[in-house]
Amino acid sequence: MRSLLLILTMAVGTAVGLGLTWISTVDGYGPGLVRSGPWETWPKAGTETADPYARAALARAGELPLELADGIAFVATTDSAGRPLDGRCDIRISGELPQARFWTLTATDGQGRLIENAADRSGFTSAEVVWNRNGSIDVALGPRARAGNWLPTGARDRIALTLRLYDTSVGLASRTSDAPPMPAIATESCP
Repeated sequence: MRSLLLILTMAVGTAVGLGLTWISTVDGYGPGLVRSGPWETWPKAGTETADPYARAALARAGELPLELADGIAFVATTDSAGRPLDGRCDIRISGELPQARFWTLTATDGQGRLIENAADRSGFTSAEVVWNRNGSIDVALGPRARAGNWLPTGARDRIALTLRLYDTSVGLASRTSDAPPMPAIATESCP
C-alpha cells in the first residue's frame, strides 16, 4: 500500500510538473517577457543565459532565435487596442522604429507559417519599404491589394507580425522592463 501511494504521488508530481512546463512554454518563451504596446520580445531567449523554459519552448517549436548581439525580434498578435490581429480586416502599422542598421517585418498565419499569396510577398525590409518624410513607416495589411507599402494577409482569421531589428542599439540584455517605443498597430476596418 505504501509503495502504491509513493508511485501515485510521483506520477501526480510528474504530471503536474510537465503540465506547468508545457503551459509556461506554449505561449512564448517563459519568464523574461518585455512589452512595448502590442509588441513582445524575450531578449534573453537566444543567449547562453536563457532560462530553461525559453530553451524548452525553442526546442518544442524548432526555432533558432537571434543572439542578442545580432539583433532582437518583436512579435505582435494583437493590435494596439488589444484585439487579435485578423487577416480579414484592414490593419495599419505606423510610427517610428527603434534605430537599427537593418530590419525585417514579416506577416505569418496563426501557426507561424508564411502566408501564400498571389503577390508573393510576406514581408518588408528596411531597404524595400517606402519611408515617410519624417522617418516613420506606414504599412497596410489586408486581404485586398493597396498602393504603397501593402502586405497581403490571405484573409486568414489570425495573423502574427514579427519585427526583427538587426545590429540595433536596443539594449535589453540587462533590463527586463524597458522597451523602446514601437510602431502602433491599428485595425481600421473589418467585414
